[in-house]
Amino acid sequence: MRYDDFRRSDDIEDRRDEGGMGGGGMGLPIGGGGLGIGTIIVLGLIGYALGIDPRILIGGAEMVSHGGAPSYQADRRTPGKTGAPKDEMGDMISGVLGEIDDRWSEIFQANGQRYTGPKIVLFRNSTNGGRCGMAQSAMGPFYCPPDRQIFLDTNFFRQVETRFHGCSGNACKFTAAYIIAHEAGHHVQNLLGILPRVTRLQQQAGSKAESNALQVKVELQADCLSGVWVNREAKKRPGFLEEGDIDAALTTASAIGDDTLQRQATGRVVPDSFTHGSAAQRKHWFMVGYQQGTVQACNTFGADQL
Repeated sequence: MRYDDFRRSDDIEDRRDEGGMGGGGMGLPIGGGGLGIGTIIVLGLIGYALGIDPRILIGGAEMVSHGGAPSYQADRRTPGKTGAPKDEMGDMISGVLGEIDDRWSEIFQANGQRYTGPKIVLFRNSTNGGRCGMAQSAMGPFYCPPDRQIFLDTNFFRQVETRFHGCSGNACKFTAAYIIAHEAGHHVQNLLGILPRVTRLQQQAGSKAESNALQVKVELQADCLSGVWVNREAKKRPGFLEEGDIDAALTTASAIGDDTLQRQATGRVVPDSFTHGSAAQRKHWFMVGYQQGTVQACNTFGADQL
């Protein structure tokens, strides 16, 4: 991926010098009863991929069980340095966010809407995740809807290369862009009112499997929306994609499919517990967005078959 001419965004808060805990408590859902530890561990393992904070998935299961929204400990965040970082990794992330904001602003404007981009919080190990509780490396990148922020431990990109074998060499830069664009896809869903509607439907769901199925549609749509950004960016900057970039994104999508992760973690696959979609589904929906380049193409909720 060539990103030298990307517009750098200042909507970055860099907490990587904190060295760990950024103040505040764990922020896990609080309430009577709760999920068994086995369920929490399974959801945590599945959530170790792209997408919304796994505690929100756990919270969704809590809502199904108890019929109410999970509560979180108070927001006591520690501010970090703001603005475009100067190191290589931070500079790339700032450039990717700038281009994501510009392309989505164009898409929203063409539909008579106004786009306001998300903030990205960079951290190492753990930090205060605002109204979504404590952000920790093991969760992978996630989007916090109430604060409209993406939390990102940059070590995750190295894990994609070493643990998930999702990319190698320069292609890892594009894989990082795909991951950030997926999280920005959740932000788009939030702005369009999709995330609040899904939360309400999950509260009304008759079973955990039904709630999980809704979450899968959310995640696959975010994969598709990341493909939409790549499509628009490639048209705006024809030289930004390099050989092997798309293959690297597809390899990563496959590596973090629920079936792949479950097989590695437990040796078996349980489709009813999927929260992000299978490897084949994630690859398919990214390519739908990339090939068609429209939000309308990403209607995973209206698709007869995912």
